[in-house]
Amino acid sequence: MRNTFYFLLLILSPLLTFSQEPPTTFSLQEAIDFALKNNRRAINSQRDIEAAKAQKWETTASGLPQLNAAVDYQNFLKQQVQVIPAEFFGGTPGEFAEVIFGTKQNMNATATLSQQIFDGSYLVGLQSAKVFLEISQNANTKTELEVRKAVINAYGNVLLAEETIQILERNLKVLEKNLNETTKIFENGLGEEENVEQLQITLSGVESSLKNTRRMKTLAYQMLNMTLGLDIHWPTSLSDNLERLTQEHISLSLMEAEVNVQNTIDYQIAENDKVSKELLVKLEKSKALPTLTSFINGGYSAYTDDFSFANKDQKWFGSSLFGVSLNIPIFSSGMRSASTQRAQINLEKAKTELLEKEQNIQFEIAAAKSDYQFAIEDYDNKKQNLKLAERIEAKNQTKFFEGISSSFDLRQAQTQLYTAQQELLQAMLDVINAKAELETALNVLTN
Repeated sequence: MRNTFYFLLLILSPLLTFSQEPPTTFSLQEAIDFALKNNRRAINSQRDIEAAKAQKWETTASGLPQLNAAVDYQNFLKQQVQVIPAEFFGGTPGEFAEVIFGTKQNMNATATLSQQIFDGSYLVGLQSAKVFLEISQNANTKTELEVRKAVINAYGNVLLAEETIQILERNLKVLEKNLNETTKIFENGLGEEENVEQLQITLSGVESSLKNTRRMKTLAYQMLNMTLGLDIHWPTSLSDNLERLTQEHISLSLMEAEVNVQNTIDYQIAENDKVSKELLVKLEKSKALPTLTSFINGGYSAYTDDFSFANKDQKWFGSSLFGVSLNIPIFSSGMRSASTQRAQINLEKAKTELLEKEQNIQFEIAAAKSDYQFAIEDYDNKKQNLKLAERIEAKNQTKFFEGISSSFDLRQAQTQLYTAQQELLQAMLDVINAKAELETALNVLTN
């Protein structure tokens, strides 16, 4: 039975290992979801929240009962000698006797229970811990928005490289065919050598662009893997294509989205800063208030000339103490007042910065809407331009092989076509990125 169990475990272990590996194919939404869990910045952002929760409890616990124990052992290598009048022991008046008080070794074991009764700074600390947790949570939201935008940009760059390579490869095949036909015409004495040279120049430029784009594709995949939180050499592949994503990212309703600056994460972070500055003012003011603490102490002590503390017959003497401590700040030569004034100035700065941030956010949203509107319009324009460039290139190619157009005219038409192709691809990517930028500004996480 045991051998059968081990045999099954041996068979299933590769399957279990495989199931734990990250996927290799991602749609854009799958890539975003994966990055929000595995991106290194996102992971550390979640850790910051956990650290803030721990700090909140740490602050809370500082005002709860505290119990501490201590064990002290002392061994006088040479005991201190005291002199007292000898007449105390029946000696001659005016003379002094040398005596040693106490034992050579002693040990004390104590336990102290303390409780903070009132401390203004503790109350402020509790409020600050709560605000710090909110700051960490808002920072996490900001990180998620930035990670989402980074994934969209990286995903789009990979698609751009893939689409560019496909177009360049198609252009290369057409150019090679044209060059072969033109070379045969020239070799048969029916054409000029310049026609061949013009096509060679165009072909060389396309070949160079293709090589560079292939290198850029490798870098784009590596950047995407880094953004996803994967090893840069992970064999990632994409299931979406650039044109479909572009169509999905055209949403005019987003242009009419209601702008509520207070709901944006940047405003909330700036407001957190203002609240933290208000708490600092309270903290400085609380330093002028008295503090009250109480404690109870208990312990045992033992004394001996030899180390016999572990013996059962060793005598231990118990003691106990209860006390209350009141600390009243009276005069600090203006130090506390200056600290409060400095905190108040920083609070006024935070209020001004909050107003400035509100204006900046409104401007950023308006600019993002404008950029998104332009990206959509530019995409439509580039689609029309590409259709025109394709017709122009096709006409010039027909004219060239019919001998009524020069190779220079054909090269110009081809260059214009290649430019239109790249501009359309870039316009597609701009639509996707502009929408991501607008969603980030609006604090909108649409799928």
